Amino acid sequence: MKELKGMCVPVCTTFDSAGDSIDEVSYLKHIDAMIEAGVHIIMVCGGTGEFAYLSTEEKRRLVEISARHVEGRAMFVAQTSAISTRDTIEATKHAADQGVDAAMILPPYFEGPDLEGVYYHFEAINTAVDVPIMVYNIPQHSGIDITPDYFRRLLELSNVRYIKDSMGDLVRIQELVETGGIIFNGGDPIAFQGLLAGCQGCVWGTINAMPREAVQLYDLVSSGRLVEANEIWKRVLPFQLFVWSTPVYNPAVKAAANFQGFSVGEGRKPQLVLADSELERLKSALASLNVSS
Repeated sequence: MKELKGMCVPVCTTFDSAGDSIDEVSYLKHIDAMIEAGVHIIMVCGGTGEFAYLSTEEKRRLVEISARHVEGRAMFVAQTSAISTRDTIEATKHAADQGVDAAMILPPYFEGPDLEGVYYHFEAINTAVDVPIMVYNIPQHSGIDITPDYFRRLLELSNVRYIKDSMGDLVRIQELVETGGIIFNGGDPIAFQGLLAGCQGCVWGTINAMPREAVQLYDLVSSGRLVEANEIWKRVLPFQLFVWSTPVYNPAVKAAANFQGFSVGEGRKPQLVLADSELERLKSALASLNVSS
């Protein structure tokens, strides 16, 4: 199986105007726009895809239609997290049947177990499904921190290959790189620095609004053209700082994507659109992104 590498977009899920059902036409069009911009990896049902607001049936449908639509044009990952081990195994089996290149999985994230229970969870999934696993570390929301030492333990499981770390802590990223696992940065404001530290890529929600810039950044870092990479980074940084500081990340990303010409609509309720004052701040943060280098 191919190894994940490069820029990964957790694609926004698009809904009808009422938020009652998924707008599959707009959703697949957005995936096309990401692939046409050169994004290396499409991820469905990620946090930026409003995973927590989707029913089990909707998640399965998104994995199925996305797998058929991507059809080898990019690498393909699905988040298959669930609170129970049984439900996570079922979701991961379904994703594996659709041909995913990896499954991204959180530790059980609500009133979760202790670390021995977390290990049991990943060990059981590893045994039940033969698919590469990307561990998802976002302790500010899950309540469980996958530390570098704990990730070393998880790497002993045959299918655990990757970790997405969304702490936004560059020291933590460097410690994870030292584990020998394959690290994807998930902290928006340190995407550039994470690549310099040795991350193999980024799982980066704001790619939904700036796919070409994200791919350019990756390509420039990969080729050692760091002065040019830094110029790209300076243009995108105000946007990264904005979304990292707002308490409503998904509505901010969707608003930005809409401003940038990608039709992704609004979030599913109870996520509300940004207030007018926040929209003005967002527009200001996007201004440097829209200045040609």
